[in-house]
Amino acid sequence: MRPKTQPTVSESDPRWQALLARDPVADPSFVYGVRTTGVYCRASSPARRPRIENVEFFATAAEAEAAGYRPSRRRGTDQNDLARQHAVQVARACKLIEEAETEPSLEQLAEQVNMSPYHFHRVFKRATGLTPKAYATAHRAHKLRQHLQRADSITEALYDAGFNSNSRFYESSNARLGMTPATYRDGGAKTDIHFAIAQCSLGAILVAQSAKGICAILLGDDPQALLQDLQDKFPKAHFIGADAAFEHLVARVVGFVEAPAIGLDLPLDLRGTAFQERVWQALRDIPVGSTASYAEIAERIGSPKAVRAVAKACAANSIAVAVPCHRVVRSDGNLSGYRWGVARKQQLLERERT
Repeated sequence: MRPKTQPTVSESDPRWQALLARDPVADPSFVYGVRTTGVYCRASSPARRPRIENVEFFATAAEAEAAGYRPSRRRGTDQNDLARQHAVQVARACKLIEEAETEPSLEQLAEQVNMSPYHFHRVFKRATGLTPKAYATAHRAHKLRQHLQRADSITEALYDAGFNSNSRFYESSNARLGMTPATYRDGGAKTDIHFAIAQCSLGAILVAQSAKGICAILLGDDPQALLQDLQDKFPKAHFIGADAAFEHLVARVVGFVEAPAIGLDLPLDLRGTAFQERVWQALRDIPVGSTASYAEIAERIGSPKAVRAVAKACAANSIAVAVPCHRVVRSDGNLSGYRWGVARKQQLLERERT
């Protein structure tokens, strides 16, 4: 029998807010019982929202059952169904951002996918690793990179890419491009990039760093080929050979390659499209010793049909190990291509599993 006591639930209670938002993040934290139906559910349950006076919270399902509640029949599928629904909504929001001439507001995006702004913000960031605004900024920065290569002036490129204020863009251009627009247009001219080439158990390794962070970790057999790859990426940059401080950083990277469990907490200078950055963020969320399929990554970023695009984003990654594209495998578990060789991919995975 359910308890006769009916404790009052406050509307400001974060558990009630999570229930209203159907937030799957809150699922491990509590369940709620509904006195009028006698069932209990997780926060993410798509069941009809109960009246607040009929709700009772419990820390665990066992406590709810001990109090006389029975599990909802939909409990087992609640979270999966909601995750699929969120993936569709996030994919729609990404498309709206990419096709809009001017950046849509958080409220406009949330309205288009039938969510509250607060809940939409959390769902979008959980799915993509970026806030809606950061995703829009990354997409426009990619468009700007394209326009800078063919526009007659930088101002023209800025407006064509959707930036309505020159001054605001220039204030944050280093964060978005890794350098000023003029420098980017000149192929990285006057940009200092520190680099060093070392040896590890996987062969030669090149580590490069811009003012923003690590911009390349390359693996291979031929050190000269690695250097050429870096120079092709920044054709007019000023390359600075290793000094004592930078060699210490390279040693940290090599140590991480040899023993992945130690972790690598370094600032990264990621330069890709908005879609690529979503993929790379999802790769960084794969735990050491685990793998994910291309299809699973596509699902996680809200684009379940973009499996090939995910594979291309993995291939475009130029920061090996720190952005662990080696942890992505085929759906059947077999290894697929790897920019630095399948043999190295297998060694990295075996080392991480150990």
